[in-house]
Amino acid sequence: MASRPLFYAFSFLAFSCLCSCRQLQEMANQFNLESVREFLTREEDSIVFSLIERAKYPSNLPAYDPSYLAGGVFRNYSLLDLFVRETEAVQARAGRYQNPEEIPFFPKILVPPIFVPPYKYPEVLHPAAASVNARNAIWKMYFNQLLPQFTAKGDDGRYALAAAADLVCLQALSRRINYGRFVAEAKFRDAPEDYTRAIRAGDRDALMRLLTSEAQEETVKRRAEKKAKVFGQDVTVNNTGRNESSRPKYKVDPAVVYHLYGDWVIPLTKLVEVEYLLHRLD
Repeated sequence: MASRPLFYAFSFLAFSCLCSCRQLQEMANQFNLESVREFLTREEDSIVFSLIERAKYPSNLPAYDPSYLAGGVFRNYSLLDLFVRETEAVQARAGRYQNPEEIPFFPKILVPPIFVPPYKYPEVLHPAAASVNARNAIWKMYFNQLLPQFTAKGDDGRYALAAAADLVCLQALSRRINYGRFVAEAKFRDAPEDYTRAIRAGDRDALMRLLTSEAQEETVKRRAEKKAKVFGQDVTVNNTGRNESSRPKYKVDPAVVYHLYGDWVIPLTKLVEVEYLLHRLD
């Protein structure tokens, strides 16, 4: 029989999924470009806070080295790999991935949920395109390019805590980037004739032009940068001196967040949008 803590964990996750399902039902009734933008704006908070939490720990490279777990059935996996796989398995049992906003990184090992939400998730996405995602690109980007930019070099031995923080970052980035499917659906509904012509022609460049607003993208990058300044600034008390030490210090460099959005989040989101649209008429 499952232990009481595990039962409580499942119950909490199931309740969270139920709340999310009700919110999604409400969203389906008012699904439009404005509601999509509101969602993306809220996700900026999640991403910035997750980066701040991960920045508490140094790089902790052994957590990503398969040789750290020597021998046995785990010889091909790093501690991070196992942490993500096992956590996703637990969350899948609680029904997390019944929500179309959530995309797992290890879908092949997931088990059926033990909890089925009483409310069916509304089918906002076109079924033939709903499986489009950028999970592999997000994984590679996070570990190969982003993580070294905002964590200090070092090893404090707290590998499990670092891995847990990594997963929160990955899930926040995945939710934001793969929400490009919903962005594309909203934009298609807003101007179906324009998009249909480009889709039937298989014209990726035309779709990218339709999807791109440089002014809006710059606004998003600047807003995310500002949130990193506001949320991540070290707070001091009674420091009125105007010297070098009085300049703001940040837990995560706001410039890193700006470039995260400009170099990866926005481009990957648009790639998801294009792939979704190419299957929108299937």
